[in-house]
Amino acid sequence: MPWFVWWSTGVAGRSQVSGPKLSDKPFQIDKLVVWEAFQRVKANKGAAGVDEQSNEEFERDAKGNLFKIWNRLSSGSYFPPPVKAVEIPKHGGGAGVRILGVPTEPANSEVASSA
Repeated sequence: MPWFVWWSTGVAGRSQVSGPKLSDKPFQIDKLVVWEAFQRVKANKGAAGVDEQSNEEFERDAKGNLFKIWNRLSSGSYFPPPVKAVEIPKHGGGAGVRILGVPTEPANSEVASSA
């Protein structure tokens, strides 16, 4: 999936195109890594997070959503969204619950890409 940069040459009707420059982003993150992270989250059937966005909703515009994640990660402007707190019973049937943090879909993909 090539990514190109267009710029004007200053002559009407003329422009030039080039591939991405390595210096365009401060962090070199391969788009394939973000895609593979999304595939792992999808395979795990991750639940909706605090944003209540399901995997199906995220996947409707997966290309656009994953590009946004990649762009923010590689530019250093990505900040993970808050997690959804879910109470689960303690192991062994003991009294009480413990809190499980469920990240949103973009955060799931980001975490999976760093694993």
